[in-house]
Amino acid sequence: MDYLACVRRGIDHIERHLDDEIALADVGRAAGLSQWHFQRIFKALTNETLKTYIRSRRLACALAALRDPQARIIDIALAAGFESQESFTRAFRKVYRMTPGQYRRIGSRSLFPAKPEFNADYLQHLHQGVSLTPSLQHWPAQRVVGLHTRFFGVDSDKNNLAHKLPPLWDAFLARMGDIGGRVPGPGRVAYGLLRPVDDESDQLHYVACVPVTGDADVPAGMVSLSLPAASHARFIHRGPVSTLDHTVNYAYSSWLLGSGHQHDGGWDVEVYGEQYHPTDPGSVIHYAMPINSAQTTPAAQ
Repeated sequence: MDYLACVRRGIDHIERHLDDEIALADVGRAAGLSQWHFQRIFKALTNETLKTYIRSRRLACALAALRDPQARIIDIALAAGFESQESFTRAFRKVYRMTPGQYRRIGSRSLFPAKPEFNADYLQHLHQGVSLTPSLQHWPAQRVVGLHTRFFGVDSDKNNLAHKLPPLWDAFLARMGDIGGRVPGPGRVAYGLLRPVDDESDQLHYVACVPVTGDADVPAGMVSLSLPAASHARFIHRGPVSTLDHTVNYAYSSWLLGSGHQHDGGWDVEVYGEQYHPTDPGSVIHYAMPINSAQTTPAAQ
């Protein structure tokens, strides 16, 4: 799959429908991806959310339309996808620090740079440069037990990651000793699993968990998941967990777009092992992306 072409098809859909209501799921479908994976790749590649891009493109079109003194502001607002002139004015003021009427009276064509469309050349430029190489591994089927929540990630305008995940991990670490049947091995490995709730949502499942033997009991309030055997591209993140998103952005943009591999729709896995420390700047976290690939080696979790 050519992910760069997928992003381009999604942008083409947006540009064709700037005057209409745009459902993010429809953008994903036009690109040939699920909504969440398109949003994840788009954010990683462009460093802005899909909703922000759509709104900024509409405001850029509104800048040009406001230069026509015959065009009514209410019509410009509705054409830009806003429900009312008031909501358009609020959004316009937030971005440009003035109302549409004030901008029209100034009449300057160069006062604000218009948001450009991300064309093919621009997208190609963005994903070139960095070339970190993950290890490609095959992980056997395994069972995990832990605590589950749902949250909105950094790609969503409802982002509540900071309010949902730290309390989940605090609760999980306090009860990790209750989990019997932990898989033996060097170190004490814990996982953070995440995947979309469904193909048309930017809400995510998240499970803080540990691998266990097949007959281990599930403590009250916890969940058990059976993870199928899967291939993964495993990236090394050095530094605090607060900057893990930088590595994830790289994985979903520069690497995935040029790798020839595809995300297989399974669980992304944060791997916290012996080298992880919450306050040490030399801390190491591994981030494993599930991929469709036969070119992998057995994993050493």
